[in-house]
Amino acid sequence: MLTVLIRAFRVPDLRKKLLFTLAMIALFRFGQILPAPGVNVVAVRACLNGTDGGLIEALQLFSGGAMLKLSVFALGVMPYITAGIVVQLLTAVIPRLETLRKEGREGQAKITQYTRYLTVVMSVLHAATIVSLARANQIFPNCRERMLYDQSPVTVVVIVVTMVAGTSVIMWLGELITDRGIGNGMSILIFAQVVAVFPSYLSNIFLLNPFALVTMLVSGVFLVAAVVFMEQAQRRIPVQYAKRMVGRRMYSGTSTYLPLKVNQAGIVPVIFTSSLLFLPQLVTQLTGGAGPVAEWVARYLVSGDHPIYITTYLLLIVAFTYFYVSITFDPAEAADNMKRFSGFVPGIRPGRPTADYLRFVLSRLTAPGAAYLATLSLIPIIAFMMLHDQGTQQNFPFGGTTVLIMVGVGLDTVKQIEAQLEQRTYTGFLKESSGRT
Repeated sequence: MLTVLIRAFRVPDLRKKLLFTLAMIALFRFGQILPAPGVNVVAVRACLNGTDGGLIEALQLFSGGAMLKLSVFALGVMPYITAGIVVQLLTAVIPRLETLRKEGREGQAKITQYTRYLTVVMSVLHAATIVSLARANQIFPNCRERMLYDQSPVTVVVIVVTMVAGTSVIMWLGELITDRGIGNGMSILIFAQVVAVFPSYLSNIFLLNPFALVTMLVSGVFLVAAVVFMEQAQRRIPVQYAKRMVGRRMYSGTSTYLPLKVNQAGIVPVIFTSSLLFLPQLVTQLTGGAGPVAEWVARYLVSGDHPIYITTYLLLIVAFTYFYVSITFDPAEAADNMKRFSGFVPGIRPGRPTADYLRFVLSRLTAPGAAYLATLSLIPIIAFMMLHDQGTQQNFPFGGTTVLIMVGVGLDTVKQIEAQLEQRTYTGFLKESSGRT
């Protein structure tokens, strides 16, 4: 990766794109540090110093520390990611969205627009929830500091509007990185958002237990290597294209392959499962945290090492993995596309037999993919059981979702840079050859 970055900085165009991307990341991080109007910064810092893990640590990690600080960019990229996942799920249910998805670039542009609208709606709900919790002093259960200078409805509305506007700016920054930077704008922002809290986590672990820090770093190297191997693993189905006549031109047959990744679902099942398991705890906090339901949630769905929590977590990940793969890859559509261009899998008849074969292979690949995601998600729970130091447990940074985000975005970014380097190499070669001619 370092070699690719060095080569990219030697190319003027890529160097400008990399510097532009870094500038957008710096602006994004500044917005996550900048507090919203009406927030008592001193009280927020005092409450952050007394956090005790659980939902608070999860919000701290996935927002880059911005949500608990009630900053301008407090919501981060999570509303956009949630809206994108919901739109993908609705595409399999609503025929209109399915039609737009098949219309190419114009249809995809409309779906993107719908995603933006849904992002604004999601950000309003998220911001109203967070500000309501801050107003009632329920974000930090053990802290009684007033996080807002003024508890009036006008102040609450101003903070909510500020956070929603911040989410809109984040969408704009992501699109700028995609268009004028190195690509994958929103992915790079969530990567920066997650990695931003790593230094503080590692420093806290070092102060509490230096030996635990060394153990985590060594284990983290092997974990990242394993995740890279699994993310790159794929089943290549050979596809043969026969000779065909288009007008008066004969196109010769070619051989290629259809790549099916082992982890076809990516990180979406883990994010969905984590959100669903955090939802009961959030609801109990909003309702006051009293009663038999709140006690049951606190006993079985808050502690990560409880057997009920672990079983529910694993079953939801496996279920969402199969469901998400089924709606994002349609074997019948892939078989029809191959048949339309005179393509076929050797030994399999075109049409429905090819679709059945692809469906069979995909189901066989989804099983190890779901097991991989479930195992990766169990790593923090196993670490919590092995590390008896409570402070080290709360600051454990190598969660399954965290590693997936870092490795996945890192691999995609390197591939983008390499593709642009190869494109410029071929362009320069063609120009040089044309000049010699």
